[in-house]
Amino acid sequence: MKQPNLESLRQNIKDKDREIIRLLNERARISANIGEVKGQEGIQVYSPAQEAKVYNYLQELNSGPLPPAAVKAIFREIISASRDLQKPTTVAFLGPEASFSHLVSRLHFGESSCFFPQSGIARVFDEVEKGSVDWGVVPVENSLEGSVNVTLDRLILTPLKIRAEIYLRISQCLISSAKSMESIKNIYSHPQALAQCQLWLRTNMPNCTLGEMESTAAAVQMVRGKKTEAAIGSSLAAQCYGLNILAEGIEDNPSNMTRFLVIGRGEGQATGNDKTSLIFATPDLPGSLHRALSSFAGRKINLSKIESHPVKERLWEYLFFVDVIGHINDKEIKSCLTELKEKTTYLKILGSYPKAEGGL
Repeated sequence: MKQPNLESLRQNIKDKDREIIRLLNERARISANIGEVKGQEGIQVYSPAQEAKVYNYLQELNSGPLPPAAVKAIFREIISASRDLQKPTTVAFLGPEASFSHLVSRLHFGESSCFFPQSGIARVFDEVEKGSVDWGVVPVENSLEGSVNVTLDRLILTPLKIRAEIYLRISQCLISSAKSMESIKNIYSHPQALAQCQLWLRTNMPNCTLGEMESTAAAVQMVRGKKTEAAIGSSLAAQCYGLNILAEGIEDNPSNMTRFLVIGRGEGQATGNDKTSLIFATPDLPGSLHRALSSFAGRKINLSKIESHPVKERLWEYLFFVDVIGHINDKEIKSCLTELKEKTTYLKILGSYPKAEGGL
């Protein structure tokens, strides 16, 4: 059988692209109609639970050769553009631009969304609570550094709900206007980023002076145009500020992962693969925590996290942050929480949302 030549293969690609464009626009028109129905019924445009179901369905359809991550990346932008046709999605994140919070926001919501950097985590909560933006993205814990206390403090007080979680592997780059590492004399970054790369820096840049900055993105901004200076930051920072990546993956621990939360109004629907976050306090009596946890153990409900957090106004008193596998509307979870309320002095449900798998 005669092998197709390059020109015929390219023509086949053009034919497929024509059909893809036609189908994408057909899908977009249907999406716009969905937006009209949502508007009439007062339903939010962005639905993490619905989008999780779509991604799962797409992976079931995918028979290759495109890998699952590629399919998700392609459809993330299709879904983002479709959302924008219904109503622009506005997102506040911990800035400045090109921070890891910015990177994870773009990876989750897609490029068609509108992103607004904030000077602190509290400001992200403030903007969403005021209604200035629809959604907020905040870091809540890091696999090496532990929990982000500012986020936990605001979760105690906010009327907002956790609507999604995102895991991002933190990969650090050496970034500069220079084209090679030989000319670099000074390296700047956030103290945590410098600490995460200390072994690499000692091995590869032993004669360089290290300087601390308030953020990785600020460090990258500062070294622009300086041929003897470099910064440690994300690949997005290099892209945003037009600088060169001199080395990638320079973090000492490749398992460095940060968990982020999407906060907003409303309640999430069950997907069948969910997580529920809550806070509770127990009476100051022997065995009270054990009694509270027995509500979960007796029903074989899995806790993926439990962490004590001090009550700032009361010395030596603690709240417990708990992540439960399951949705608040699941029969066993609902029964458990009813019983838990009777064993605790304070109980707040932070939200039920799709359980994130792996990391971006």
